[in-house]
Amino acid sequence: MNYYCLIAGLRDLDIEDNKLTFSVADFKEEVYPQLSADDKRLMNLFYMKFDNQNLLRYLKDKDAQHDERGNISRKEIEQCLKPVDEDEPQIKFSLPYFNTFLSEYNNIQQVDVVEPMLETLLAELYYVWAMKCGNRMISKWFEYNMNLNNILSAYTSRKYKIEIDVVGDNEIAEAIKTSNQRDFGLTGIFEDLDVFHRLTEEPDLFVREKNIDLLRWQWLDEQNVFNYFSIEVLFAYLIKLEIIERWVSLNHEQGEKIFRELINSLKDSVVNQKL
Repeated sequence: MNYYCLIAGLRDLDIEDNKLTFSVADFKEEVYPQLSADDKRLMNLFYMKFDNQNLLRYLKDKDAQHDERGNISRKEIEQCLKPVDEDEPQIKFSLPYFNTFLSEYNNIQQVDVVEPMLETLLAELYYVWAMKCGNRMISKWFEYNMNLNNILSAYTSRKYKIEIDVVGDNEIAEAIKTSNQRDFGLTGIFEDLDVFHRLTEEPDLFVREKNIDLLRWQWLDEQNVFNYFSIEVLFAYLIKLEIIERWVSLNHEQGEKIFRELINSLKDSVVNQKL
């Protein structure tokens, strides 16, 4: 289905925009209702990241704030996670991979598992689910993003001598898991490897993350060269909107602090695993 008027009415986006007049939440409220049922299903894949965050937060703290941008309501999370009697059937999540995660989560509750490991498990289920969506460009986006995150994690783990779980089981994930080479055996497999490697060497974490988002932005543009008024264009627009939203909300000092805290939390998780 084509969305001529809808897409023509959207303002142009630039990654250097320093103010935001239209947000991810606005998109869901104003654009999402105008999509066909099949295209809403595809767009839901983007909003599932907020569902993932909501579930993990709830498992940690039942009073945690719920992000309304997700597809799954707090009520559904509460119903599916409430204790049940033996004679009462367990209510299942409407999102199938949530049920898979919950089954795994229940199996490992007795084990001392640190939070990042649960995040990795849920992220892997999410990517696998999204890559089976049936839309070539959107499926490729999730695999590309998974690959970027895995490669960044690999270089980060090597630089800071920490262990980080790799998500997925594609060729890139397997190479990172098994290779001791300087490039993790990825030369010739991942086309942006040289560019990405240079970015990981950037000492300013704020600049590095901004440039990695620029890589994502450029990838989306390349994938949509021959798409004009399709769901793929709207999907890319939403991702770009999120990128701008993130950077508008951060100044350099805040960004540097957040990224440093991320590295420290990863180091702490490794220490906890060894205790």
